[in-house]
Amino acid sequence: MQAIVIEELGGPEMLIAREVPEPEPGPGEILVDVTVAGVNFMDTGVRRHGPVDGTVPFVPGVEAAGVIRALGSGVTGFAVGDRVAWVYVYGSYASTIVLPAASAVPVPPEISDEAAAGVMMQGITAHHFTTEVYPVQDGDVVLVHAAAGGLGRLITQIAKHRGAEVIGVVSREEKVASAKEAGADHVLVSTGEAFVDEALRLTDGEGVHAVFDGNGESTFRASMRALRRNGTLLYYGPFIGKVPTIGMQELPRSIKICYPVFHDHIATREELRAHSADLFAMIASGELTVAVGGRYPLGQAAQAHRDLESRRTTGKLLLITANASSTKD
Repeated sequence: MQAIVIEELGGPEMLIAREVPEPEPGPGEILVDVTVAGVNFMDTGVRRHGPVDGTVPFVPGVEAAGVIRALGSGVTGFAVGDRVAWVYVYGSYASTIVLPAASAVPVPPEISDEAAAGVMMQGITAHHFTTEVYPVQDGDVVLVHAAAGGLGRLITQIAKHRGAEVIGVVSREEKVASAKEAGADHVLVSTGEAFVDEALRLTDGEGVHAVFDGNGESTFRASMRALRRNGTLLYYGPFIGKVPTIGMQELPRSIKICYPVFHDHIATREELRAHSADLFAMIASGELTVAVGGRYPLGQAAQAHRDLESRRTTGKLLLITANASSTKD
């Protein structure tokens, strides 16, 4: 089987395609032929700094979709040939993977492998952000950084579905159309802190109800200034630059700052199933779309990382394995 292996930490060139032994499913596990794997900014941080357990070499990637080829003992609720997707399972940049059956969710027939793989990490994140961390309400005004990116587009769509007015922020003029396509009511082209004055103007000086900021330290304090009294800042940028620090006395206007960690999005299997089922239903109804910004053969994972880190891409980047050609989406 083919896998992308990181033998040394560093730049995109460390993503090397290798032929590796095929794994066998143990008790409670499933063997899946991967068709599509999602590329996330998290993956670039893991490439540079290593996985949480520090193991090197390793196969990166944490989300994908595919077809079950074999079941380990004790697995119930799945059958060989079922289409499944998963999130936060390392080793997903591969043509085959073994994962706990409890980490997989069924993919409905009407949902493509690309949509399923592309929505697990960023979709569940966006869903958790907008329905639980800050439950967006009808009439809210929210500001979404990187509104043309994979996660930003999903946050924008769900916030609009819940009745919000969305101010999207993008880094380049060529990304404006993508953010508007996702539903942003206003799109600001801004780097650093330039967006604050315009966000305040658009809200008659009051500020926005919530800011979704994955840009890291470069916009952190500016995002606080864009909030209204009792507003909420959702910060989720640990792999983009230095992690900001702040003293409690610096918090203005009774604002709230949240740092939602992915494992808190889906603390139980029931939450994983509920979030993913809701997302799949929204995709099936046309309320949510996964815009694919780039498709790469699995062996070109390094180029996908280069493109993602260039900040020039929009939408979701996907790795396509050889299995996809024999699987009908």
